[in-house]
Amino acid sequence: MIKRMIIMLIVVGLVLGGIFGFISFKGRMIKEYMSSQGVPLQTVSTITANTLEWSPKLEAVGSLQAVQGANMSAEVAGIVEKIYFKQGDNVKVGTPLLQLRAYDEIAKLESLKASAQLARITYNRNQAQFSVNAISKQTLDIDKASLDVALANVGQQQALVNKKLILAPFTGRLGIRLVDVGQYLEAGTAISTLQALDTLFVDFFLPQQALESLKISQKVTLKTDAYPAQTFTGDITVINPKVDINTRNVQVRATLNNPDNKLLPGMYATVTIATGLAHRYITLPRTTITFNAFGSTIYRVDANGQDETGKPKLVAKQSFVTTGDTRGDQIAILTGVNEGETIVTTGQIKLRNGSPVIVDNSSQPSNDATPQPKDQ
Repeated sequence: MIKRMIIMLIVVGLVLGGIFGFISFKGRMIKEYMSSQGVPLQTVSTITANTLEWSPKLEAVGSLQAVQGANMSAEVAGIVEKIYFKQGDNVKVGTPLLQLRAYDEIAKLESLKASAQLARITYNRNQAQFSVNAISKQTLDIDKASLDVALANVGQQQALVNKKLILAPFTGRLGIRLVDVGQYLEAGTAISTLQALDTLFVDFFLPQQALESLKISQKVTLKTDAYPAQTFTGDITVINPKVDINTRNVQVRATLNNPDNKLLPGMYATVTIATGLAHRYITLPRTTITFNAFGSTIYRVDANGQDETGKPKLVAKQSFVTTGDTRGDQIAILTGVNEGETIVTTGQIKLRNGSPVIVDNSSQPSNDATPQPKDQ
């Protein structure tokens, strides 16, 4: 029995030894094969680091609004009797826009004018009688008070009649007509919008840290996607004396001329404010930077000897960099890169420090300081 157990253990040991030996042999052969193949070449695109001029600036998104703009409406209710304006008209201050039906009010006004005229005649007659002591001073005072009340009633009714006619309060351009003849209007119902387009405000917000760089009359530059090839300029006219307690941003208002009426209230624009003299920085596309919790890195391409054909062997070397401001697709490099060095722009995810690379620049990432949206 013991002899059988010993034989069985020997057989099991031989089988296990063969299995583990085969696994070890297989691993060794795979390792030798991989070593013989070498590290595979990685295809990357590159760019030569150049120095460009940077102007320190602040950027924000602002909203345009007219210096004078309002929705035209009546102070009193009534039925639309006549519409004087056409949609889209340019009108001057005082131009009649709309007349509400006012027959009853005008009739009452004429009645009050007649009463005022009678009160004036009575007062003038009694004033002559008072001069010869025919009536008392009290009677004359009562007549004077009656005349004043009558004239006040006329003025009140005249104001009501005037409210039935809506006039343009300033010079500007009218918008879409919102009412029709015969329509009953409640007080405050808009009939159209009136916007003065020659001068516009642009309102925008900047962080409180920017207050030191802001001042009244400082120049601002505006761009809008409605006119991507055109730049508009204005001046800062108001810096709000209060910082928003929730966002810690300060509201700024600039004023700009709009003689061609290209810009319209309600549009948004990108506002740029130059805050100092220009500086020169090493500039790279933002795709060259790998941002990590432990720092920002780039891959530099260096020559490392030659291959069998005499061509230089290229390897990627990882370096830490200090980045600065960004503009469009570009980023300023403060330290870590020298002008003229070759930097990897795409393909970093498959690289390690010392990885052999081959350069293919047939496709490059965007490197525009002021990129514009493109139609698909």
